[in-house]
Amino acid sequence: MKTNVTLKIEADLLREARILAAEEGSSISALLAARLEQAVRERRGYQQARKRAVARLRRGFDLGFKAPVSRDELHER
Repeated sequence: MKTNVTLKIEADLLREARILAAEEGSSISALLAARLEQAVRERRGYQQARKRAVARLRRGFDLGFKAPVSRDELHER
């Protein structure tokens, strides 16, 4: 289902938007809808990536660190 939205913009911007839409063979409405959809998709992708990264940080990473058995082993050269 599509819903109409009212938008107030400067006349100069509207003129440029009409030109841009015409160059792309589209209407201003279709042009704006596509750009908004892209922005929302990018935001969702960022949020999903952030959630995955935070989950990985919470689980932690195995860096293979092994504590030295003794002080002598620690300072062994």
